[in-house]
Amino acid sequence: MRALLVRDLRLAVRAGGGFGLGLVFFLMVAVLVPLGVGPDSAILARIAPGILWVGALLACLLSLDRVFALDFEDGSLDLLATAPIPMEAVVAVKSLAHWLVTGLPLTLLSPVLGLLLNLAPDGYLWLILALLVGTPALSVIGAFGAALTVGLKRGGLLLSLLVLPMYVPSLIFGAEVVKRGAGGQALATPLLLLGAVTLGAWALLPFASAAAIRANLR
Repeated sequence: MRALLVRDLRLAVRAGGGFGLGLVFFLMVAVLVPLGVGPDSAILARIAPGILWVGALLACLLSLDRVFALDFEDGSLDLLATAPIPMEAVVAVKSLAHWLVTGLPLTLLSPVLGLLLNLAPDGYLWLILALLVGTPALSVIGAFGAALTVGLKRGGLLLSLLVLPMYVPSLIFGAEVVKRGAGGQALATPLLLLGAVTLGAWALLPFASAAAIRANLR
């Protein structure tokens, strides 16, 4: 499993698997929104939590179609399906690799983008924590969508339509954590709900993804 994780990380970095693309997209969102909304700092501070979470969500979405597509095209996915490693573990490892090259860099970059959007100083810590807790769910949910569409030609649009509705709970609770943290309000409830979404997704979706991959390989 460690070898599979290292392999996926190398492919993501070398083959354009979204390592730099997601960061660039996230940065573009943070730069373009103030230009479109205007220089009003009060408005930017109010919309910053939602904009940052929407940017992170869409940045994660960019590279989802490559989670299983490359392995399907070169036949590696068939070998993984017959390997001693359970397919559920393969899905979990690939989801972790996707998070390490997309979700984690976005989390580390988020304070800089929060500064561009005039996020309140009290919100930076909670922005990092919310993304750290919530973005793993985006990766494993995206892996489920990628498993459903693996092998389909031009399945990127279908993948987006399948995944985006499932991203809504993480978006709502994550943005609420940042909003309440920036305003000095109690945020235990949305933070716990965000963590519950992530834990539930990681507990259930690797099994659903593995079943979808097996069905697509028949």
